[in-house]
Amino acid sequence: MLAKRRYSWLLSAFAVLTVFSQAVKAQAETDETAWQCPPIFQHQMRQLHSSQVLDLCEVVAGRPVLLVNTASHCGFTKQFADLEAIHQRYKDRGLVVLGVSSDSFNQEADDEAAAADVCFRNFGVSFTMLATVPVRGDEAHPLFQEVARQDVAPKWNFYKYQIDHSGKVVASNSSMRLPSDRALEALLAR
Repeated sequence: MLAKRRYSWLLSAFAVLTVFSQAVKAQAETDETAWQCPPIFQHQMRQLHSSQVLDLCEVVAGRPVLLVNTASHCGFTKQFADLEAIHQRYKDRGLVVLGVSSDSFNQEADDEAAAADVCFRNFGVSFTMLATVPVRGDEAHPLFQEVARQDVAPKWNFYKYQIDHSGKVVASNSSMRLPSDRALEALLAR
């Protein structure tokens, strides 16, 4: 009789574990497929001063983004330090800071190594920096064409765009303004 109870108990425990593991597996599959990469990020772009090509869908991975067009010879270049501070403050909460080098305003170094030196050596940038592309006009990279369609094209270097996990531009800041902590908190809460 005792053996039957133990056997019955073991079968019950096994059944519960089986149901639990199936639920965990189903949740994992749901989590993996829940986020569909929006068209704004369906691009591959080369990392600044590197041969490595990044899939933006993988870089973003369903997280909110602070997108910035940059130039190493601009009067706003000191904002690299501010952007790095934002990156450090919010990266563990899921914010992706994404810098895109651009010469659309004729203020980027002709040599990509020099542009990278400004970012990485002078300002200690550790957030993702992408290679130089046009950010406005007919030649703008598709990422910035979509930004302009949803909001406004950059009017100068260091325009900042807050993009939610679904690919919607929810706010932008001119070269002269950084997004406030309140705005970034709201972006993270979306």
